[in-house]
Amino acid sequence: MAHPDDAEFVCGGTVAKWCAEGWHVVYVVVTGGDKGTHDPDMYPEKLAAIREEEQRQACRVLGVKDCILLGYPDGFTTDDQELRGQIVRLLRQHRPDVVITWDAFKRGFNHRDHRNIGTLSSDAIYPLVRDRLFYERDEEDGHEAHEVNDVLLAGSEEPDYVVDVSEHWSKKVDAILCHASQIGDRTREDFVRGREEQRKREGHDRVEERFRRWTIRRSPQADKDEDKKPEEDSAAEKAPARN
Repeated sequence: MAHPDDAEFVCGGTVAKWCAEGWHVVYVVVTGGDKGTHDPDMYPEKLAAIREEEQRQACRVLGVKDCILLGYPDGFTTDDQELRGQIVRLLRQHRPDVVITWDAFKRGFNHRDHRNIGTLSSDAIYPLVRDRLFYERDEEDGHEAHEVNDVLLAGSEEPDYVVDVSEHWSKKVDAILCHASQIGDRTREDFVRGREEQRKREGHDRVEERFRRWTIRRSPQADKDEDKKPEEDSAAEKAPARN
């Protein structure tokens, strides 16, 4: 994600659900969110420190195993080789089964950082992380090429994948409330009121998070490697990471 608090708002319920099911979830937050304030007495370094700690608190609430904060300046991310390479390396290190990132392809208004991080992540996932000759230093350092199975694009205008997070909505709100620097004077009661209004408007009690799903066709070699796995190894395999 681009900023601290992005994930809690767009996929906090999904993350809470995955963590409750025992999946290993890792966050990668690219910027420190150091511009997101109207406080005349705030300055970037202080705000970044505040927001990064808020993000860590939210991760503890949700059960996220690791929170990687890259610390880029808010609003100035660029689609460049250095950041793309960092994302590729992190994917090869953590080897996720599923990745959530921003939908860079939506029409109309879109935050620059959301758009660029969506593009960078999508390019990293396919084909860069898969093909070993991209960023060859990774392999030299022991981080082999990897194939991500699915990508869930958040903020899409045309979502086609829905996660029912009704049972985890309360924990999502707890995580959002950790971002005190961003939510102003909103309280839990405000979120409860908003949910009740939504229930009346939509006529059901479900809380859903919606994404556009991108399933990547596996390479023939990956299928061969999967077929070669001993049955006992597959049964004992640890839960794959979901980023």
